[in-house]
Formats: sequence, structure tokens, C-alpha cells
Amino acid sequence: MLKRMIWVGIGVVVGVVVVRKLTKAAESVTPGGVAERIGDAGAGMRESLKSFWADVSEAKQAKEAELYEAIERGEDISPLLTEEEDDDQAAGRLF
Repeated sequence: MLKRMIWVGIGVVVGVVVVRKLTKAAESVTPGGVAERIGDAGAGMRESLKSFWADVSEAKQAKEAELYEAIERGEDISPLLTEEEDDDQAAGRLF
């Protein structure tokens, strides 16, 4: 009798776990579940783009400051301008 009770208990626990997993899987394919996943992905993409834009702006400001300082000192800025073009061309050859 005790063995049967143990097996019934194990069966109930396994049944509850399976039902919960199936319910969660079914909810994820409903329109609301899909919209939630898309919304989460969109929020992640938005944060990535904000971070990228901040990095680009920071690099742009640093380069502008470098150019303005060179102009103020009366230096020739053409090597500063062509340096990036060389880097871009080298990067293009790698890909």
C-alpha cells in the first residue's frame, strides 16, 4: 500500500510539472506571448543602438577635438584626415 502511495505521489508531481511546462509553451505561442517576446527583442535592439550611437558620438567628438587642436596650433591636418581613409581601405580589404 505504501509503495502505491509513493508512486501515486510521484505521478502527481510529474503530472503537475508536465502540465505547467505545456501551459507555459502554449502561452508563448499565443498572440500575446509572441508580442511580448517581440517587445523584449525590440527593447534589447533599442539599447544596443543607443550604446552604438553613444560610442560613435564619443569617437566623433574626440576626432573633432584632435582636429581643432591641430588647426589652432597651425599644423597641417591632411595627415589626420587621410589616416582614417587608410584605415577604412585596409578594413575593406580584410572583409
